[in-house]
Amino acid sequence: MKNLKISPFALLLLGMLALASCENKSTDSEEIAEEQNEEKFEDNKAEKDAEFAVAAADGGMLEVQLGKLAQSNGASDAVKMLGEMMANDHSKANDELKALASQKNISLPTGLSEDSQESYNDLAEKTGEEFDEAYTEFMVKDHEKDIDEFKKQAENGYDADLKSWAAGKVPTLEQHLARAKQAEAAVDSLKNR
Repeated sequence: MKNLKISPFALLLLGMLALASCENKSTDSEEIAEEQNEEKFEDNKAEKDAEFAVAAADGGMLEVQLGKLAQSNGASDAVKMLGEMMANDHSKANDELKALASQKNISLPTGLSEDSQESYNDLAEKTGEEFDEAYTEFMVKDHEKDIDEFKKQAENGYDADLKSWAAGKVPTLEQHLARAKQAEAAVDSLKNR
């Protein structure tokens, strides 16, 4: 058997190629779904609709997980009830979005994005009154942002079904925002006693 000699330069080149191929592989579920959609949709309009669907799915999954967390880590009844409503309503919306995305051949994330996971982890470290305050503040800010994004999709989206779905969710998101503000006020009043 002959000894195979590989030059140090060839080994370095192989190592660099291997590293470069690994660098392009994302583990962020949201980014993976976006990359898959970019490959599927050459049409910029379809890609923009897919971007909305991906962001909505990621946000919806976070709402469900945080809602469940609120039920276990929250101190006040207002926060626990808000969490239950969020988990239930967003689970239903997520199921609807999955069915719609399947019809449209849109890839959705299968888990939380890195940003959403970071938000979850931050809240998961808190309990009691500290959790209640952080959770209600997050819910208010998140739903204000969500309402804006869903209204934009309802008005400016390209796919009629996705526009209709987004428009149909705005009243529920507005109700969630109102309930989050009520829970935040209840938490503040308990804190100021």
